Amino acid sequence: MLSRQYQKAIEFAAKAHEGQKRKGDGVPYISHPYAVAFILYIQGCHPDIVIAGLLHDTVEDTVVTLAEIQTEFGAAVAELVGIVTEPDKSLPWEHRKKYMIETIKFARVEAKYLSCADKLHNLSSLQINFEQCGEDAWKRLSRGYAEQKWYAESMLDSLFYGLEEAELKPMFYTYERMVRDFFAR
Repeated sequence: MLSRQYQKAIEFAAKAHEGQKRKGDGVPYISHPYAVAFILYIQGCHPDIVIAGLLHDTVEDTVVTLAEIQTEFGAAVAELVGIVTEPDKSLPWEHRKKYMIETIKFARVEAKYLSCADKLHNLSSLQINFEQCGEDAWKRLSRGYAEQKWYAESMLDSLFYGLEEAELKPMFYTYERMVRDFFAR
């Protein structure tokens, strides 16, 4: 059974992302935060991390602010969401991605969990799109194969950076395998 906080976060995220669609496949956007939270939940992450998974794109992609998240869900959740939120979306793609690579490299383990689940679901979605659309899948994204490969491999290095073996959850190895396999084309 879901706790009240989980239910509240599900409703909050659904309302925030209402009407949005995923870039690559047109699926309702809320499927992504739900999937990220589910990955974190099955990995045994703390409830604050799971709730941050539900809310991780609200500040970046909606009108929701970190202050609102802090008020509704507490400082720990807001801090995690803040760590994984890209800077100003008007900045060039490369600038935003380099920022995230460096931020995650030195982030605390809980933020790395959140980022890993996010990247894992994004890559899973890309892989499905690629299987359905072939090379046309790249046209749906801001950048093509080479740039996406660079970003995925760089994030992989940042996710593993500084973690002890005991801190690594199975999703890290799943993401590693998926990056190596998918971008070996």
